[in-house]
Amino acid sequence: MSAENTVSPTEVVVDARPLLDAEAGVLALAVWPGEAPDQPSERVSRDDAAPAGPDGDSSPWVGPGGAEVADALGLDLFAALDRDHATGKAGEVVAVQVFAEGRGAASVDGEVDVTEVLLVGLGDGSPAAYRKAGAALARAARGVDRLASAVTATADDAATRAFVEGAVLATYTLGGFRSTPVRETRLPLGTLVLTGDGARVDVVAAAVAVARAGWTARDLAQTPSNIKDPEWLAAQALRLGAEHRLDVRVRDEKALADEGFGGILAVGMGSERPPRLIALRYEPPKAGRDTPHVVLVGKGITYDTGGLSLKPREGMVPMKADMTGGAVVMGVLSAVRELGVGVRVTGLVAAAENALGAAAQRPSDVIRQYDGTTVEVLNTDAEGRLVLADGIGYAVAELEPTVVVDVATLTGAATTALGRGHGALYSPSDALADALRSAGEASGELLWRMPLVEDYRSALESSIADISHIDTEHVGGGSITAALFLQRFVGDVPWAHLDIAGPARADSDKGELTKGGTGFGVRALLYWLEAGAPVS
Repeated sequence: MSAENTVSPTEVVVDARPLLDAEAGVLALAVWPGEAPDQPSERVSRDDAAPAGPDGDSSPWVGPGGAEVADALGLDLFAALDRDHATGKAGEVVAVQVFAEGRGAASVDGEVDVTEVLLVGLGDGSPAAYRKAGAALARAARGVDRLASAVTATADDAATRAFVEGAVLATYTLGGFRSTPVRETRLPLGTLVLTGDGARVDVVAAAVAVARAGWTARDLAQTPSNIKDPEWLAAQALRLGAEHRLDVRVRDEKALADEGFGGILAVGMGSERPPRLIALRYEPPKAGRDTPHVVLVGKGITYDTGGLSLKPREGMVPMKADMTGGAVVMGVLSAVRELGVGVRVTGLVAAAENALGAAAQRPSDVIRQYDGTTVEVLNTDAEGRLVLADGIGYAVAELEPTVVVDVATLTGAATTALGRGHGALYSPSDALADALRSAGEASGELLWRMPLVEDYRSALESSIADISHIDTEHVGGGSITAALFLQRFVGDVPWAHLDIAGPARADSDKGELTKGGTGFGVRALLYWLEAGAPVS
């Protein structure tokens, strides 16, 4: 079995020529609802391309390129919309087959046959609607070699970017673990061509970089844990470092012991596959003494049995993705140079396998974290906060960060509170929380700010150590008490904690998400970093 993904994401290119000159066998056009408040000025009415239907002006509009395509291919696009009772809502796709007499019009010399036209609904025309449209189009075009699209012909930069990200992410597939190749009809669209002169090459390149970073995170999260262990994860970091010109340092179990990373060691001591601390560092080309330094800390538990506080079978099945926080950090670092991020970024991945074994830590053990804090461990299935505390403590003590953001599939309580649609965001800084929420909204990864309840801090008191890592007074709010535990290690450094336990995994394909590990957080953090990582 291969440990590398054998499936490649969709390539996206910009072609200023008209849609019919793009040499593609499948074409895509935008469809707008008749009642949409902000219709594009270059829409095509029924009178332009086909007879009016029974709904008159309330029926959907076809966007730029529609009249030319209908005329050249002999199609009645509005009849197809009526046939499928289309409304133009975001993500709606109507397929129109091209008969033999209409083919041969998709190239300058007439040698490329057009076999299908896809009509794609854009709803209210918001970036979110374009993201949904891109995802739906890509799914409808699985296995197609080349598709030319005029869907973004009137889109602004934000909408174009959302459309491309949705298209590339929606057909994520992990290949290499079957005895036969992935079926052609399940492969992603080969090449997506954005036609016309409206699409900016730099905007499309940024969208592709973000989406490919999402693929990287999903690859890491989806890889089975019989292959994926801390050493394997470190090897992937070294590969990414070589590909993207990042400095990478890996601490093995001996270095962790010598330097006092007691949390990471305690969590990993029950496994025969020892832990690692992975550091990836990006330095922008024009960095100076005053360039901000962002440290991202990711939970990298490559498999979580719960340790001696054993999980039930059902809870253990998806735990290969318990290192999604670390995967997100690695995905983010893989894209920062291509996006031209102007701040320093260090990614720390605290990697361990939480397993049963003769040497495993026990409930009631006391361990010492990197910063010297002693912790009473009362539940070995609450291991993520122990490795994060080491990573945060190290960052604060040694890296002089401007801001620290940790990301982790930390608590089931966060999933119970927010479901799979939102990540839980904790921060004592209003400005930092607002900046991250804005980045999440712009990128389609929604974050909901949660409270750091001061009265709950007493629940973490221990009778024999500096602190307990879970609540001892049963105050509830498990995600909140976990965040309060982590806050202890931050000191005065601006900090945010992202508990992504809910949205890090999808139960089915929806929008740009695919079943399994989603890589949630990659886009939000990259949008925030592109904006300069605002803290105040």
